[in-house]
Amino acid sequence: MSETVSKVETDREILQEAQAKGAGATLGAWVKLSGPGWLQSAITLGGGSLSGALFMGILGGYSLLWLQLVAIICGVVMLSAISYVTLSTGKRPFRQINAHINPVLGWGWIVATVAANMIFLMPQFGLCYAALNKNLAPGLVGDTTQDKAIVSLVLLLAAGALVYMNSRPGLATKIFDILLKGMIGVIVICFFGVVVKLGMSGEAFSWSEVFNGFIPDFSAATQPTGQVAEIAAEVQEPYRDFWTDLIVKDQRAAMIGAAATAVGINMTFLLPYSMLARGWDKTFRGLARFDLSTGMAIPYILVTSCVVIASAAAFHAKVDADFLSTSPETMAKSPIYGGAEKTLALRVVKYEKDSLNVPQEYVEEATGKDGKLDDGKLTGILLNAKYEPLKQAVANLSDNEKRLSASLVKRSEFLLSESLAPLLGDNMARWVFGIGIFGMGFSTIIILMMINGYAFTEMLNTKPNGAAHVIGCLVAGLSGASWFIIWDGPAKTWLAILVSSFAVMFLPIAYVTFFMMMNSKKILGDDKPKGLSWVIWNVLMVISVIGAIAAAVVSITDKVTSSTTPFAQKAVVLTVVIGYLILFVGGFFLRSGKDEEDPAEQAA
Repeated sequence: MSETVSKVETDREILQEAQAKGAGATLGAWVKLSGPGWLQSAITLGGGSLSGALFMGILGGYSLLWLQLVAIICGVVMLSAISYVTLSTGKRPFRQINAHINPVLGWGWIVATVAANMIFLMPQFGLCYAALNKNLAPGLVGDTTQDKAIVSLVLLLAAGALVYMNSRPGLATKIFDILLKGMIGVIVICFFGVVVKLGMSGEAFSWSEVFNGFIPDFSAATQPTGQVAEIAAEVQEPYRDFWTDLIVKDQRAAMIGAAATAVGINMTFLLPYSMLARGWDKTFRGLARFDLSTGMAIPYILVTSCVVIASAAAFHAKVDADFLSTSPETMAKSPIYGGAEKTLALRVVKYEKDSLNVPQEYVEEATGKDGKLDDGKLTGILLNAKYEPLKQAVANLSDNEKRLSASLVKRSEFLLSESLAPLLGDNMARWVFGIGIFGMGFSTIIILMMINGYAFTEMLNTKPNGAAHVIGCLVAGLSGASWFIIWDGPAKTWLAILVSSFAVMFLPIAYVTFFMMMNSKKILGDDKPKGLSWVIWNVLMVISVIGAIAAAVVSITDKVTSSTTPFAQKAVVLTVVIGYLILFVGGFFLRSGKDEEDPAEQAA
């Protein structure tokens, strides 16, 4: 404890001396003392970020580059508000929320954080395994369950050791910070280097298209974008509507996933506790905002933008010659045929089933009790039967429709590295993407385990770094390490988007909570923003809150109205949302107005 206090006092003196010397010295001190922002960067640069960037590049090309920029700016605003409240009060937010705002918000925040940690850890372990299996050590790491179990155990032990280092004050924490910043640096260099190489080739993309992509275009939520929009416009009706609906649905899911992973609810939980663990207080408020902007926002924008650019250059509106063949046998040789076959077959069955001469027994099998023919079920039956007329009809579809179907194929990160082989060479392309992808997954594993330790400590109201913290880290780690049992799949990065769309429903919980805390005189006292500062804070926070709520509403609506969502899943989503809203209203009558006892406050 004395070592931690001594370190904080030293840091405070460094800041105060730098501020007395001027802006340049202050900036230098901020760079030297930064830390919690890099923790945020380590979690935001994970499988979800890679998924969102990868598939947005495929779906929308460069036209969706603006989305992650806007999402991270809103996230930095809210995280800055969280840091302001925490450093002004010096108290752990969970108790403050329960006492002065709404205990339903407090408990919803912490429960959603734990759930998100345990779920999001699974694709991170899968991502690390995929990087080793496909890119870094394909000869050593096989595809068997035993290989997956061994890799997962090693990752768990390594991440656990680094989490332990971070919990120890002094040299161990410093080493942890250096390792974490090093991993983030490697990620940025890997992906930035790929884009520089692409740009130097002079053929892969136009810089003007890239810069235009950073101009916000909210129509992307309702219509196709990029070259895909141009191709869709050339398809005749009613086929155009079929493809447009599918593309917009996937595009919106990717956008929501990207927004959710820019700043997730578990990130809002990590920040205040990581700052308090370092002993930061009011003196460090400026450093906290600088730390978030440089340690989190800049690496995130660089990496995700580079992935979008690389994936757009490689895949957007592009297909191989085999895929465009009118021969079913040749078309089946295409590496993306397996991912597009079902969609193409559904398009044929939906509009051209009469010309297929489908056997009556298949029709009867696909007809429901209400007498209606289920096109999706019939498509599955014909594909399972390897019905030749359907295969030929798929091969006969126009090139434009095939290109549209290709934009919906969920491709793995390994294909992206393969596409860059002509530029970087086979080995270099594999290693560059392998290192970057592994770093994204592993750094996120470390931080998610750490967050879960903080969350368990809060729920049990015990001292930091005690038994509750260890249990929380272990529970999250074991959940993630079980990915190959619960979570396995060929395109592991796409799974993170599906989870993100659920997680985004809980993000408004945190945003609304800290908006209310920033405007609470009971919590902040004389530190509550006033005058112009109050106006600026609230304008920025309202925009961020509205954005989070809009993303959540779209995510909920898509799941409830989708014909592909099982009824049981719809019921669960509606029950959770409606039930929580009812509890939220009632929670305002349950707040005590008095701070809860905090036995861990001195230790924190």
